Amino acid sequence: MADNTVTPEVLWAQRSSNSDPEKNFIYLTISVPDVPRENLKLDLKPTGLSFTGHSDTLKKTYHVELEFYAEIDPAESKVNHSARDVEMKLRKKELNESYWPRLLKDTKKQHFLKTDFDKWVDEDEQNEAADDDFNFGGMGSAKYDSLLPAGGLPGMGTLAGDNDFGGIDFSKIGGGNPSGDDDDESDDDMPPLEGEEEEEGEDKGEKTEKKEFAEDAADAKEVVSS
Repeated sequence: MADNTVTPEVLWAQRSSNSDPEKNFIYLTISVPDVPRENLKLDLKPTGLSFTGHSDTLKKTYHVELEFYAEIDPAESKVNHSARDVEMKLRKKELNESYWPRLLKDTKKQHFLKTDFDKWVDEDEQNEAADDDFNFGGMGSAKYDSLLPAGGLPGMGTLAGDNDFGGIDFSKIGGGNPSGDDDDESDDDMPPLEGEEEEEGEDKGEKTEKKEFAEDAADAKEVVSS
């Protein structure tokens, strides 16, 4: 079956603040199941983004380009990748207590774009809403600029080349080892368990006793022979 290119579902929600940049952002989720990190390419700019991802199991290539209603700050934005989707927390560039009226600059309704009701709160209820950072508070996420290759600058189109899916290094998300293997540690470096310590101590004691007994026997034999 031949691969086909489809537009993924995109969910969004937002928060706003005229004084705190940390509370002035867009939640964006691109639904791309079974797309591994090495098959992802994300180009995030102040005015929009371009995303491409390929699923070998589903034989699908996902592609979407978005032009935002207003500018964001890619350097202060975060990215989180999972087996189901790519989530982003995009920092709005301009501090403003009012919500964006829409996500995109174009007023035309897009069939793939939907409100993320799991993250959405009404503008006048922001202060009362729980301060939930969802998937962006732990090791599973990373700032966008930290994922760029050496010498790359966010927002300059460094990831928009035609060479495969390279560019952004998603392996740095979630501890930096996509395979889950830890090459720096082995069972030999692990400290012994409490029971093992006792057994090891007993073995050493037995060996010492046997050695002392053998030495005493040798001394006795020497005395008899003399």
